[in-house]
Amino acid sequence: MKLKQYSALPGFGISLGFTLFYLSMIVLIPLSALFSRAFGLGWEHCWQAVTSARTFAALRLSFGTSCVSALVNACFGLLVAWVLVRYEFPGKKLVDAFVDFPFALPTAVAGIALTALYSQNGWVGKYLYAMGIKSAFSSFGITIALIFIGLPFVVRTVEPVLQSLDSEVEEAASSLGANRWQIFTRIILPTITPALITGTAMAFSRALGEYGSVVFIAGNMPMKTEIVPLLIMTKLEQYDYAGATAIACVMLIVSFVMLFVLNILQAWSQQNKTL
Repeated sequence: MKLKQYSALPGFGISLGFTLFYLSMIVLIPLSALFSRAFGLGWEHCWQAVTSARTFAALRLSFGTSCVSALVNACFGLLVAWVLVRYEFPGKKLVDAFVDFPFALPTAVAGIALTALYSQNGWVGKYLYAMGIKSAFSSFGITIALIFIGLPFVVRTVEPVLQSLDSEVEEAASSLGANRWQIFTRIILPTITPALITGTAMAFSRALGEYGSVVFIAGNMPMKTEIVPLLIMTKLEQYDYAGATAIACVMLIVSFVMLFVLNILQAWSQQNKTL
């Protein structure tokens, strides 16, 4: 006689209905209203807003700086995670706490602090300006801000995977004659690659929609240092709701694609763990 299996959460129908209702009220209906607002005010106006030179410049700046910051965070985030997992040193707890600092710090405060540091008279900026590097009010300054807010995503994604690695596998490889570089490239790196890609994608997605920490250090010059979120706010202030929602829809589609890719990478990571 086959025993009836009970779910840990009773009432599947009620639970599913509540889930769909909650998802619709919080996500689906607002997003549908956004698309409806964008295309309900005229397809031609929306297309002009999306394909204008100013919008293309903002998209190119946002995507370019987000991509560069994500790649930088992939390298240095892996390095920070490696140091926190593999080494013991004085002040390790403090360094580990500082990694999460961008999560706790309000984005506007972060933007003001970074602007003060990297401006022409700032503690760091005065040395960069002396070398001919314009660190504030440029794409370089935007990239610095995006690196700051994106680093924790890579560190906190890679760190648990490094902690779960079995040291006996590395010892076995070493006993068979593998050097440190071979152990890292053939054993460690393939294991952490899914988590590293996931953390990098999360850092890229966060950087793409970042506003508060960037708006102060960017300078906000149209066609030069104007990011997409700022352009959307500018159009809203000008009562150009169709243009603002059209650009927002473009960013929304890109974010959805990034989340879709992120879910695939997470599924790949789980599959590799089970093999």
